[in-house]
Amino acid sequence: MTNSNDEESAGLAARQSVLDLLENILQRKQALDHALENTMSFKTLPARDRAFARMMVATILRRMGQIDALIEKAIAKKETPRSLKLQNILRLGVAQILFMEVADHAAVDTAVRLAQSHGMEWQKAFVNALLRTITRTGGEWLALQDETRLNTPEWLLKIWIEDYGLNTAAHIAKANLAEAPLDITVKDLSALSYWGESLEAAKLPTDTLRRAAGGAIQDLDGFNEGDWWIQDASAAIPAGLFGDIKGQPVLDLCAAPGGKTLQLAAKGAHVTAIDRSITRLKRLEDNIRRMGLENNVTITCADAANWQPAAPAPYILLDAPCSATGTIRRHPDVPHLKTPRDLPGLLKIQAAILSNAFDMLIPGGILIYCTCSLQKSEGETQITAFLNANPAAKRLPITKDDLEGIDEFITPEGDIRIFPHHMAELGGMDGFFIARLTKSK
Repeated sequence: MTNSNDEESAGLAARQSVLDLLENILQRKQALDHALENTMSFKTLPARDRAFARMMVATILRRMGQIDALIEKAIAKKETPRSLKLQNILRLGVAQILFMEVADHAAVDTAVRLAQSHGMEWQKAFVNALLRTITRTGGEWLALQDETRLNTPEWLLKIWIEDYGLNTAAHIAKANLAEAPLDITVKDLSALSYWGESLEAAKLPTDTLRRAAGGAIQDLDGFNEGDWWIQDASAAIPAGLFGDIKGQPVLDLCAAPGGKTLQLAAKGAHVTAIDRSITRLKRLEDNIRRMGLENNVTITCADAANWQPAAPAPYILLDAPCSATGTIRRHPDVPHLKTPRDLPGLLKIQAAILSNAFDMLIPGGILIYCTCSLQKSEGETQITAFLNANPAAKRLPITKDDLEGIDEFITPEGDIRIFPHHMAELGGMDGFFIARLTKSK
């Protein structure tokens, strides 16, 4: 749970910004990161209030299934009409009372004032009564809820059960309810111990540094100087599976926002970073400049499904577009934005880019395919279908030597499948799939 020792100081403005953020995410279907960057009522808050508001909206998104079930249970008259705005006000109140340890009176009072400020004077008594009920009995009801089922879309849970069985699916859903820690990749790995001490971060077996989430990243020592960048521990693994690439040309397809590009460039490779989003490439360009790696990276805006280099490449990294369901801990908006209708289109795009990437690879070269999805259809099944259709394609099995002895990630086929509950004692991981392929000579 999240503590807020002086929650009332955040005031009505922070809570109003949460309503605006929820509307942009749930009604306008904006990604959380995009909403945070473009919602003016949030951007104009003081830094401390922004942190409080961001935690509120993330908590609501992460626990919405439970919150909505509690709201329905607390309503005496089931036919009570509620606008989306009122529903979000109630969600905000319940989240603070049960999941953020905000003082009951502050949560109730600000919710009533929000209703009034939005022209719902006649609903003030309803909001007050419902949230008072939650303060009295919500904890008891909460203890009886099935949190993994309520907070996971049924279609997604069904796929995970089919792919991995009920027990693993339940572990995934449970792990997704925890906030992800802050993972850091250091530019110069020889300075890993120094930065671990300086940033008060623990070293993971993957050479990632991990510290608790929270605080302004740009205020941490070494960020503005370009000594490190933010990158989940799972996402940091693929770039290390090529071996020694110093001085070698590497294609990074679907590269933005660029964590893997930075890794490859920091290892001394000459990277051509391809992405079709100009906006995302601008962020990549900013990161490359901050890290001082401009001489190692060439940026090209193109569609990786049909772009071709001047000459075939010995090393290709493809982080394919996917449903991103492995990042729900970090992006709690994903379950509210993705639908089963998205999957067929994503599978076609992945297959097209993978096929084109393989065409770019020299015989004997290495192609890394990865996604931050938990569904086998975007990982294991995609690779199996590709290998069956392409006799020249061979799997280069990943071994425990590649992962410094962390073999719980490695599948019997020699791929990597990471679940959010892996390394739970250290704070978990983003869900990821990684396969390493080569082309027959």
